[in-house]
Amino acid sequence: MSVAKRYLVFLIGLTFMALGIVLIIKSALGTSPISSVPYILSLEFPFTVGEFNFVFSTMMFLLQPLILGKRFERVQILQVPMTFIFCAFIDFFMYIFAGLIPQAYYQHLIVLLLGCLSMGIGVTCELLGRVVMLPGEGLVYAIVTRWKLDFGRTKVIFDWSLVTAAALLSLYYFGEVLGIREGTLISAFSTGVLVKFFMNMLLKLRIKRIGRLRQQCKVNRMGSKISAQTE
Repeated sequence: MSVAKRYLVFLIGLTFMALGIVLIIKSALGTSPISSVPYILSLEFPFTVGEFNFVFSTMMFLLQPLILGKRFERVQILQVPMTFIFCAFIDFFMYIFAGLIPQAYYQHLIVLLLGCLSMGIGVTCELLGRVVMLPGEGLVYAIVTRWKLDFGRTKVIFDWSLVTAAALLSLYYFGEVLGIREGTLISAFSTGVLVKFFMNMLLKLRIKRIGRLRQQCKVNRMGSKISAQTE
């Protein structure tokens, strides 16, 4: 995949991830772990979810060179402009879906599941693009690299630490837990499952395509041999 295509796939991934975050929020059944703290802060202060997400992500980015030191790759500076685009997408979709207010519980679930599906597609595209990581994953990667930890386990701990922080902020500002419900659990666990599913599907399609190409090459070689013998 060319560099231009990789960036295009990555940007498509950012779009779907932003859409997923917004749909999960609009489901009113919770928020995704990575957006939980920005969402709670946006309820208390006159700034948008995207704006708080950018500030929060920038803080996570600044921690990475402090943790990694000389092992911090300069290309990861691209996390900052990519995060800006990502957060702009979040606010854009929040504006587009401002009138989306599910009524019945099944409608809340449908919006939530669509958000989870969009998140799964977005993360898959982000991985396929292989451009840079967003600050959330970048900080986890820095911690894992510095202290030689397991990425999957550390990511789970990191995500639930964010959820815990959001719950504490909500209790402090509102006296109750807002933005953290069953949808938070569903989005946290379903994203990894969906990404694994999509990656496996893409791998199978690639294997089938390689198989067809090899079969076509064999047919072409046989045709060339037959033509050579008849001449």
